[in-house]
Amino acid sequence: MTDLLLRRGLKLGHLRIVAALAQTGQIGTAAAALGITQPAASRLLAEVERITGHPVHVRDGRGVRLTAQGSALATRAARILTEIADAGREISEIGDGTSGHVRIGSVTGPAMERILPALNTVRQSYPDLTVEVEIAPSDILGELLVSGRIDFALARLPEGRDAALYTLEPMEEEPVSLVTGRQHPLVRASDLTARLLLDYDWLLPGPGAILRETVLSRLTALGLPAPSGQIATSSFLLTLAMLQQSDAIAPLASAVARRFADGVDAPYAILPMDLGIRVAPYGLITRTGGRLTPAASRLKSLILSDP
Repeated sequence: MTDLLLRRGLKLGHLRIVAALAQTGQIGTAAAALGITQPAASRLLAEVERITGHPVHVRDGRGVRLTAQGSALATRAARILTEIADAGREISEIGDGTSGHVRIGSVTGPAMERILPALNTVRQSYPDLTVEVEIAPSDILGELLVSGRIDFALARLPEGRDAALYTLEPMEEEPVSLVTGRQHPLVRASDLTARLLLDYDWLLPGPGAILRETVLSRLTALGLPAPSGQIATSSFLLTLAMLQQSDAIAPLASAVARRFADGVDAPYAILPMDLGIRVAPYGLITRTGGRLTPAASRLKSLILSDP
């Protein structure tokens, strides 16, 4: 099968339909995404199966499911298409990296600590360089990275994915602060203790989130019970709104907390107690074997410089 591309006639159109089908699970939806008709998409799939000598999809209820061979081809196809797209961007942006468009992702803390200062530099010094930023958990960013929808990410290696897909440049851990609304009873408490914190609801992400697991693990290590809390959310905006309207406590990355609770007039406050909560180190993640465009390399250098 090493001669698929050169001798058997596999074309970019074939790769595009297989990759699109892996994303959508529907021939019609995949066809629409590519701007072709459904009969044309079906014809391309039939050609793929003839060329490879294997079925690449089967009907599954109202949709389709890729076979093992189809999934293998789709994974490679997505990578090939990403590299071609990046090559086009690199050709158009060739130069010193002071112009072009960069797509990056980040978890919340590094976005404040690292990306925000870099964006300010870009805005002031590189007016022809545009940047698109996606803030999301590491698992989502890992998917976006592999699919080519972002150039690099400040995150942790996604769980459940092949680590060989990623290249990680370790950076630093994230300290966590405890944040409340400015009028919270504990803001002016003179005898603040760890156990007193547990008299209030805590706002945490849902089960499985790294911040939640880190907080609970640290409390256990300190001999403290899990905090009470009726509501779990990964929404940063909802967390901020609830802090203003309740006596809840939210563990947040310290870099984020300082942005919203700095100064006596800020609507939020950082409680003066360090429980030693540290989220595992994050890093700058790229696709293994991928190559950043000059513009992306420029932004990467700005982010990795001291904040």
